[in-house]
Amino acid sequence: MAGRRRWSTEQILDAAAELLLAGDAETFSVRKLAASLGTDSSSLYRHFRNKTELLRAVADRILLSAMDGYRPEGDWKQRLTAVALRLRESFGQQPQLAAVWGRHGSGGTGSRLMMEEVLQALRASGLPDDEIPARYHRLVILISSLITAEGGFGAVGAQEHEQGMEQFRVAVLGADPERFPALSHFAREIRPLGADRGAAFEEILAAHLAHLEAAAP
Repeated sequence: MAGRRRWSTEQILDAAAELLLAGDAETFSVRKLAASLGTDSSSLYRHFRNKTELLRAVADRILLSAMDGYRPEGDWKQRLTAVALRLRESFGQQPQLAAVWGRHGSGGTGSRLMMEEVLQALRASGLPDDEIPARYHRLVILISSLITAEGGFGAVGAQEHEQGMEQFRVAVLGADPERFPALSHFAREIRPLGADRGAAFEEILAAHLAHLEAAAP
C-alpha cells in the first residue's frame, strides 16, 4: 500500500494561503488544512508547531513578496513611503491575509527585511538612536492598522458590500436633522469608510512622517 504523500513546507503554505482566501483566520484550522491536502494534522506539525506559527509563516510570505526587488531610493521619507505602499499592494492582492498579519505578526525573513529597511530609514532621518525603537513601533502599528482595516473591506463580497452601502445611506441621508444637525448638514459629502482608502492611506502616512521630520534635530 502506497504511503501518504509528503508535502514540502512551501506546498503547505500555498495550501494554507488558498484556504485563508476562501475564509479567514478565525475559521482556519490545521485540521481543515490537513484535510485539503489529503493528510493528517500530525504530518503538518512536523513543519509547524501550532496554528499560530503556521499563520505567521503565511503572513511572512506576503512581506517577503512585498520586499522582493526593493531597492532604497530617495530620502528617508520616500523610502518609508515606498515600503508602506509595497506592503499595502501585496496585502491588497490577498486581503484576507491582512488580518492574519495584523493579529499574528511575522518573524520570518520577510519581516526582518521590512524591519531592517524601516529602521535604516529612520536612522537616516536624523532621529537619535534611543528614540528610534519607539518611533519604529508606532509607525508599524499605523501601517499595519491601515492595511488590516483595508483588508477587511477588500474581503467583503459584492452582496455584503451593497447591503453595507444601503445601511450607510439610510444612516446618513436619513438622519434626523434636529437630533443630528451636523450629520444632516454634511450628509451628501460624507463618504463610506471603504471609499478613497488609497488616498487616505497616503495622506495619513504623510502626516505621520511629517510629524517624525519635525521631531528630528
